[in-house]
Amino acid sequence: MFQLWGKIFKQNHLLKDHVVCDDSKDSRTAKVFHSLTALCREFDLAEPIWLDMNIRDFQRRSKTRFTSDNFIEAIDFDCLEIQVIEED
Repeated sequence: MFQLWGKIFKQNHLLKDHVVCDDSKDSRTAKVFHSLTALCREFDLAEPIWLDMNIRDFQRRSKTRFTSDNFIEAIDFDCLEIQVIEED
């Protein structure tokens, strides 16, 4: 099972978190994108834009943070952090 943990932080305080599980046979990349979409629906957010920095962080550590630079619309928190907590 693939699990992606999403957390919203403001001033170093955790405001919201949610774990998305994916049992599909898709590739890891597809699971990440599907899970991120589900997290954004849960948090009522527009999907963030992946910048080069996010891609490098996620490839190295299976974790990255999306800040206001990654969103087209204004956000009322400091960052959205995603982290893979379990992989097949």
